[in-house]
Amino acid sequence: MACLLAAALTPGLEAQGRAGSRPAQTGPQPQEQAPDDFFIDTVNVSVVNVDVYVTDKKGNRINGLTRDDFELFENGKPMAITNFYAVEEGKAVSAPAPEPAPEAPAAGPALPTLDQVETPEDQRLRLVVYIDNFNIAPFNRNRVMRELRVFLNQKLGRDDTVMLVSYDRSLKVRHNFTGDPDLIASALVGLEKHTGAAVHQESDRKQAIRNIQDSQSVGEAKMYARAYAEAAYNDLQFTIGALKETVDALAGLPGRKAVLYVSDGLPMTAGQDVFYAVQNKYGTDGASMMDSFSYDASRRYTELAAQANANRVSFYTIDAAGLRTYSSISAENSAPMEGAVMIDSIQISNMQSPLQLLAEKTGGMAVLNSNVVMPQLERIAQDFNTYYSLGYSPTHFGDGRYHRIEVKVKGRKGLVVRHRDGYRDKPVESRMNDATLATLHFPFEENPLGIDVNFGQVTQREDGLFLVPVNVRIPLGKVTLVPREATNEARVRLFLAAMDSGGDTSEVQQQLVPISIPNADVAAAMDKYYVYSVSLLMRGGEHKVGVGVRDDVAGEASYLSRGVRVGPRG
Repeated sequence: MACLLAAALTPGLEAQGRAGSRPAQTGPQPQEQAPDDFFIDTVNVSVVNVDVYVTDKKGNRINGLTRDDFELFENGKPMAITNFYAVEEGKAVSAPAPEPAPEAPAAGPALPTLDQVETPEDQRLRLVVYIDNFNIAPFNRNRVMRELRVFLNQKLGRDDTVMLVSYDRSLKVRHNFTGDPDLIASALVGLEKHTGAAVHQESDRKQAIRNIQDSQSVGEAKMYARAYAEAAYNDLQFTIGALKETVDALAGLPGRKAVLYVSDGLPMTAGQDVFYAVQNKYGTDGASMMDSFSYDASRRYTELAAQANANRVSFYTIDAAGLRTYSSISAENSAPMEGAVMIDSIQISNMQSPLQLLAEKTGGMAVLNSNVVMPQLERIAQDFNTYYSLGYSPTHFGDGRYHRIEVKVKGRKGLVVRHRDGYRDKPVESRMNDATLATLHFPFEENPLGIDVNFGQVTQREDGLFLVPVNVRIPLGKVTLVPREATNEARVRLFLAAMDSGGDTSEVQQQLVPISIPNADVAAAMDKYYVYSVSLLMRGGEHKVGVGVRDDVAGEASYLSRGVRVGPRG
């Protein structure tokens, strides 16, 4: 994306900090000015949540399990389950028990029951319905979307939110997260007016196979196969890139996240069936199938699944093509080529394999070979409304590595246990960047530190760009101050990003906030704000500025965004 901030947190721009009525500190405050001897023994603790679905071999849900029924392993090592949350039919049936009171409380209002308790933020479902218009035929898409509208209206919980996106050679947000399924259903109806490109892709495939059948040499046949595969592989890179963009955008959001991906399938290896057509015509020329390995995208899909797992995103994939017929035996082919059934069979398997891979590795579900998807959608709804969430604290924090997860049910044979197969332990900076960007793209705000953001007087430069002062107000009573010889100091970092009205987003910029209070002023400062100002260089127009503030000592962070109009209207 284009960089919206031409100069963000640039050294030399005025930055000032003040606590209450204390004199302002002026001049730039680069991170390297922090005292070199400011070492603090901090303990970073993260909880990894693993959503687990347990069924018998027939697919019936197994309810009533407790924390003691599960075993959880990371990289083969047993881990203690510290958090346990169970939901049946949309109602919490097991949640962390409150600490017992030392004495019986006086008579008062009755405590809420489990089904009256609001769903915790880290257990709320955010569902992205992803319609891949570029890889779907219009008839297949519209048939599935009719059932999707019913599903969204009847099967989601009261605290669930849904977002609709489509891919038409570029990613488009049709409706941002909402708790009103009627709004998504209406947007789905609007999508029925759009074309689907899979019809043209299938036409290109058939033409490539006909050219191969009519070819006079293996070299000519390979030329047709390579031309088709290269075009298909190029399109596939953009398709996978858009899926990764969706997963990355969801990274900073808390809670359970799922992508319901609808298409006619994606090739694991672009042109695999077309290369087989070459081999089928010219015998055992193994080089034909070897050529197809150049267009193998399996590594990209595996990376996408790993990225989804790192962000607690599960893929639920729907092959909208349903029960496929072999094109070689369709009415338009009265004299099909020899081996055509095998060519079609390879194509079907090739198109469905990525859908299975993404679902299996992320703990989701793939819907294949079905013209009526509502029964499978009901099974997906059971995942959303009936599940176990197991939490544990790993011994590492932010090591950037991928860690394998395995969950077992003790003493129960024949059960099927589904969950994501691992996660990447992101460094603190990555987590802060993700959440800061999430404030720009979604209606998301999390503010335990009680920060506030406002904007100062905007000034225009001679080059037409604008300097926009961003004032971040941090309550001193909310941050952890560490006593030093003559001062109390905090270790606070600021993360900033911006997005314009067209969706172009800047990179996240990071700055150390130099909070240092004389010992004599600490008590008076507890009810005041430390204000840290940064001037950002922007183009004119409507913008959103996302802010993340992290107290490194306490390991706590706040995120929010605010809108600003830069320059005159019109």
